[in-house]
Amino acid sequence: MSGREQIDTELVVIGAGAAGLYSALTAASLGASVIVISATPLAQTASYWAQGGLAAALGDDDSPELHLADTELAGRGLVRRSAAEILVNEAPSMIADLQQIRVRFDADSDGQLALGLEGGHSRRRIVHAGGSSTGRRLARQLSAALVREPRVTILEGRRASNLWTEGGRVVGVVCEDGLAVRARGTVIATGGAAALWQRTTNPPGSIGIGITLAQAAGAAVADLEFVQFHPTAVVDIPGREGFLISEAIRGEGATLIGPDGERFVDELAPRDQVARAIWAALGQHSVSSVGLDMSSVDLGRFPNVVETLRQSGLDPERDLIPVAPAAHYMMGGVVCDLNGATNVDGLYVIGESACSGLHGANRLASNSLSECIVFGARAARTALDEPASGAGGKPPASIPLELPSQATREAMWRHAGLVRDAAGLELLLDDPYPLAALVARCALAREESRGAHCRSDFAELEPSLDSMHAVISGHKPAFERWQ
Repeated sequence: MSGREQIDTELVVIGAGAAGLYSALTAASLGASVIVISATPLAQTASYWAQGGLAAALGDDDSPELHLADTELAGRGLVRRSAAEILVNEAPSMIADLQQIRVRFDADSDGQLALGLEGGHSRRRIVHAGGSSTGRRLARQLSAALVREPRVTILEGRRASNLWTEGGRVVGVVCEDGLAVRARGTVIATGGAAALWQRTTNPPGSIGIGITLAQAAGAAVADLEFVQFHPTAVVDIPGREGFLISEAIRGEGATLIGPDGERFVDELAPRDQVARAIWAALGQHSVSSVGLDMSSVDLGRFPNVVETLRQSGLDPERDLIPVAPAAHYMMGGVVCDLNGATNVDGLYVIGESACSGLHGANRLASNSLSECIVFGARAARTALDEPASGAGGKPPASIPLELPSQATREAMWRHAGLVRDAAGLELLLDDPYPLAALVARCALAREESRGAHCRSDFAELEPSLDSMHAVISGHKPAFERWQ
């Protein structure tokens, strides 16, 4: 396609992970026309590879209040309670909604939903589909439901290059090939930016493109200093570097073994604690990995993990699996309200691109897929209340996207990794990739250690920064308290 061809629709969704797919499906169910733009085939999104499940208080011994307490504890004093209350209260009905569109969740011998346990959760509340294949099955079923929906058009292999704005309002998006989509509401659902780090569990496209597009259109971003490092990603195995070993496996009894042959951490502590304990062990013993002992786990529950390990020459029944932390999930992103609306009219953001304050300083395991569904639906409903976009003017030309270099990824790992300090972060301020510099600005502003943000030069938590979010709406971050 050449030139500036234009398509008009009611809702355009940029990104086809779980959040984008469910948002599109919700809008279509309300009678709206929807276009989904995906840079990759649907089977290559980060959601497709997600091994974790969906967190929801479904057990007889559980409640939304307990789920809320665990979320706030993991978030280290930075969780926006109003956002967390929406998640924990709406998550149980979300599971039922997904079952209505034929998502088949794992069941126990009595036919009841099998509830798993993961780090930071005080109750079994993690729902899986195919064990560690949850993301794959969820993405497949959502994709299948969209294909059956005549109101939805999915444009695979197209990448958004810039947002289309008129009079300070976002009215659509322009793709790299010149295709312009004009819409009543524009939803960014492009995922996070963990692939900016040299060692990552994410696919290569997770470089914060949606965050960058939104900021260029005038949207505020926040909390970019909070990047979660998953504790157990495979290391030193060619072709499998960064392959994630699901936290659910530790929930079923797998243990972490140090170079001295001893356990050294509570495997089900929140992820920030486990990741830093491993990091300390690596430094203490000058090794590149610790061992994950899966020998006591029912391996039949995690077929894709077991198959991948065996293809790599490892037998999880008898071998210790070499693991170390890797960049996994960004808690920060584009600032939004409880319906995904940004400070720019017509622009919404959901999933890992968004920062509603839900995850605070450290995401509670498996809250993210639940967030995709709960807030994806809310954003779709709210965006369709926007005024019709009208005829408007001609769309702008596409703007070539900047991509991070290998040098940027190495610098991010070296200077903005699990433990960082001012000297290293200041070196990132001049990095040519804009998002790298934004991460550094937020990390420099937060002179404390909290959750996933650990400063060796400010090792203690600063109580005055409780509930305070580092927001960038211009050049420098400013701290704001969110209700």
